[in-house]
Amino acid sequence: MKALKIALSQFGIKETVGKLHNKEVLKYFLETGHDWVRDDETAWCSAFVNWVCMKAELAKSGKLNARSWLTVGEKATEPKLGDIVVFWRSSPSSWKGHVGFFIRETKNWVYVLGGNQNNSVNIKAYPKNRLLQYRRL
Repeated sequence: MKALKIALSQFGIKETVGKLHNKEVLKYFLETGHDWVRDDETAWCSAFVNWVCMKAELAKSGKLNARSWLTVGEKATEPKLGDIVVFWRSSPSSWKGHVGFFIRETKNWVYVLGGNQNNSVNIKAYPKNRLLQYRRL
């Protein structure tokens, strides 16, 4: 639950529109070893999850692609609050994806606390048919 508490402390942080960039978003890159990223338009969902896991002293992927989380921790079939959730984006076979922390699920939706969800840290529902895996750290 430490990771969720840390993630929730960032709730509402969002990208800055225009030429300026939110320093809070940039810290996710900087503090996880991706200091070459200089803008908040670079996809940051995995940077956010890595940053939270670093602060919570949990395993992390260390990478900026969401699907890198498919090799961290163990696969979970029954998700628990705070587990990692990995989704596909574009197509199931694409390299693209999204990652965040499991909050709850319904028949058709998975609710995730994550970064870069509509350009901010929030809780958002994703279609369950886009789920790749739940991962337990």
